[in-house]
Amino acid sequence: MKVDRRRLELTLEELSRIGETPRGGLTRLALSDDDRRARDRVVAWMRATGLAVRVDRMGNIFGERPGTEPLPPVMVGSHLDSVPTGGRYDGQLGVLCALEAIRALDDHGVRTRHPITLVVFTNEEGARFQPAELASGVLAGRIPLEDAYNARDKDGVRLVDELERIGYLGPEPCAARPMRAYLELHIEQGPLLEEGGYSVGVVEGIVAISWSRVTIRGTQDHAGPTPMRTRHDALVAAADVVAGVRRLARDIVGGDMVATVGQLSVAPNIVNAIPGTVTLSVDVRDPSDAALDRALPMLERVVRQACEREGVRWELEHYWRVPYTPFDPLVVDTIERAARAAGARHRRLRSGAGHDAQYMATLGPAGMIFVPSRGGRSHCEEEFTPMDDIECGAATLLLAAAELARAE
Repeated sequence: MKVDRRRLELTLEELSRIGETPRGGLTRLALSDDDRRARDRVVAWMRATGLAVRVDRMGNIFGERPGTEPLPPVMVGSHLDSVPTGGRYDGQLGVLCALEAIRALDDHGVRTRHPITLVVFTNEEGARFQPAELASGVLAGRIPLEDAYNARDKDGVRLVDELERIGYLGPEPCAARPMRAYLELHIEQGPLLEEGGYSVGVVEGIVAISWSRVTIRGTQDHAGPTPMRTRHDALVAAADVVAGVRRLARDIVGGDMVATVGQLSVAPNIVNAIPGTVTLSVDVRDPSDAALDRALPMLERVVRQACEREGVRWELEHYWRVPYTPFDPLVVDTIERAARAAGARHRRLRSGAGHDAQYMATLGPAGMIFVPSRGGRSHCEEEFTPMDDIECGAATLLLAAAELARAE
């Protein structure tokens, strides 16, 4: 069995026009008008393919291709939302390759014992509503529905109100249901596949992730008359925290740990005032849960010492934590066989980015397929994956899904 490369390329091009940026990337924040338009387009494709479409109370979309027996489905999919000025491959490529795999099964007249269900998850990125992987977290029973509904964006808009506004507050319960397996295709978002000349990555697991929020409260004052000796500058303390976070990962813990301050909010954020309040994010990741357990108290020490030096107050909240997630060995082996059968040069690797597959792996057997990212770049407009590699990844997804669903 083969996928239709040209059809896949055309669907990717069409969907990428929704939320397209001037430099060819995407800004399609969760539950925005562009997200609604992308959802509507994918739902139309699902229905044209003959899938039975349902939407749950978190806006997750399910399109089922029936099996020959009433068995739990093989679920395949990803997400459609992006980060601001992100790329056109992160997330939506997994949805479109899953759709193409189902279309290819129809092209070849293949029936499967298990149904195959295409799933589109809400708010995977966490760029607008935090935390990330919000809807799959609710589905897995790890995030309460009401907490998700009450998540607010930077303008104070509630997630549930936006779900209703764009017409995707569905009637189906957002709850775990039996599944044969879950498969997700995604770009690697790192350099290993490209560096090694591989078209497909067989993902063995996803690193542990911790998100924290630091709030620093100094003394807002005038930038001119206030002597340097009397200042308590929240941004100066924050700058020390930023540098300390980098040292924490590079020098203190070391190994495979990475740590990032990616979000900074400064008040009053004007030229001629000493900042009084700064809020910043800290993202820490490591393959080892024990390493994160060691790092988080060290992070607290970094924050405390920086704030004591500047004489400011601070608060530290660790508000999201996902443990290291190993994928099911049988699913991983199935993906590797599929890559070999597709003629794709492949290797095993670990994911340094979080995905909905982390939560789905708590519900049943799960696995992921990676395709290369040029230069290892992602979450930027320069994000790119060659079509040859996309075709190999889609073919691997097709063959793996067919085997797990027991093609007849």
